[in-house]
Amino acid sequence: MNHLHLTTIYLVGSTLAFAAYGFDKAAAIGGARRIPEAFLHLLGLAGGWPGALVAQRVFRHKCRKVSFQVAFWTVAALNCAATVWLHSVAP
Repeated sequence: MNHLHLTTIYLVGSTLAFAAYGFDKAAAIGGARRIPEAFLHLLGLAGGWPGALVAQRVFRHKCRKVSFQVAFWTVAALNCAATVWLHSVAP
């Protein structure tokens, strides 16, 4: 996988994750239906964790929930490890 593809994956994933966190924060405030945490983590695993991290700070959302943060950083580490592995085996 070349760097342009990887950059695109992270930009698209981060944009989607940022938007999802913003939507979930608005839903939390308004008492509307929420986005499942598992879906937020899936976005992070798919390359959106940088955008999710920014969104957590911007929206002050999911920052203090320890169980969510443990899962979030686990997902981020798994994504980084997979990226390194893919670059090590790619031609």
